[in-house]
Amino acid sequence: MAIDPICKMTVDEKTAQYKTEYKGKTYYFCAPGCKKAFEENPEKYVDADTDT
Repeated sequence: MAIDPICKMTVDEKTAQYKTEYKGKTYYFCAPGCKKAFEENPEKYVDADTDT
């Protein structure tokens, strides 16, 4: 399971409808709003991502 970097919900990579790639890593989202927020300012959430 992946963690949505915006809201921290768990997201199943196999069934996720919302995902984007940034700097070679795929990020998964629970909803289109989370995906949009990430794409508008990915560095804000990548810096906070302690998994990388």
